[in-house]
Amino acid sequence: MTPDRIVNFAEELARVAAAGGGPKALAALLSESSGAGVLVEDAEWRHIATAGKGSLPATARGLSGNGVQTFPIGVPAALGYLSIFPGAKAVDADAAALTRLCAAAIGLELAREADGGRTRRRTFWERLIAGSYHDQSGARDDAAARGIVMATSYVCIALETDSAQDDRPAAVSDLRALAAETFRSSEADVGIIERGVTLAILVPAPREIDAEKAKTAALLLPKTAAKRKANLSVTGGVFPAVAPLDAGRGVSGAEAALTIARHIYGSGHVAAYEDLGAYPLLYGGATAAELQTLAARVLAPLREYDEKHQTELERTLVLYFSTGQNVKTTAAELSVHRHTVFYRLRQINEITGRSLESPHDQLTLRLAIAIDALHT
Repeated sequence: MTPDRIVNFAEELARVAAAGGGPKALAALLSESSGAGVLVEDAEWRHIATAGKGSLPATARGLSGNGVQTFPIGVPAALGYLSIFPGAKAVDADAAALTRLCAAAIGLELAREADGGRTRRRTFWERLIAGSYHDQSGARDDAAARGIVMATSYVCIALETDSAQDDRPAAVSDLRALAAETFRSSEADVGIIERGVTLAILVPAPREIDAEKAKTAALLLPKTAAKRKANLSVTGGVFPAVAPLDAGRGVSGAEAALTIARHIYGSGHVAAYEDLGAYPLLYGGATAAELQTLAARVLAPLREYDEKHQTELERTLVLYFSTGQNVKTTAAELSVHRHTVFYRLRQINEITGRSLESPHDQLTLRLAIAIDALHT
């Protein structure tokens, strides 16, 4: 390949880009110059543009040999992939050089689009969390205008890295990449917003099973992070699925769960808001109505079980606490054998999902009983 041909091709690329041709026009120029079919895909191997005669595969992912050549678009991080396929006319021996030049030009276009798109998308998520939308249809229309597919509900997650101050920018970048990979959704877009030192994440959860999967993935994130990068420590909180217009409340709840998790369990732990029992209410200064709601929610499983099976699990728990957790005295009060009390305590653990061996769970159970006694 002569220097003149390289310069001429580079000048043509510059003219096309300056005219606003974009990836498709640049791919067409490469196809015309090389005689090859051209396929442009993004970093997830999704279609962006094609050029040239003849049919091309849906993706070049995993294809190699038979003259197919694939080049990354963007350095050091791949923004996408540019692939060339032999056509009826043999591919020029120097087509790889032209393809690399074209990939660089397309990379500039994608980087420019990505930067502008990120800003527009970030603005939407920030507005959603701030409660700037008055109705869901308005939020959905604005999301669509910014290229965002909005979900019907979101699990809200707040994450922080416990890396040293000097290492924090890189750690936050790693954490963001890990979150994007972990909470990827095929049905709607995931919102990831930096709020100071906290990463707020809105994970689409249109169904209950989606919400459970998002919660489980979030709770496992410290272990996942440690496997990926030994020095990446993650602390976080998870709030149950909320409607889009309640995203602000969800993020605030997730951030509260994060703070509580750090104080109660220490760094490197992700806690679910609903699993923290009384702590969120104590942390936020609950009203009497909120305390009553907590008590009803905590005691409901025991009451439902007692009503269905004609047992006395709730009464057993009340007596167990009132006797200073003395099994023998509790058994005497109930006129049962102490082994029966031990069995009932194990049932209480299973039914409530809270361990009587845990001081945190015990606080929630004791508080629920006390609140119920005050308001019954």
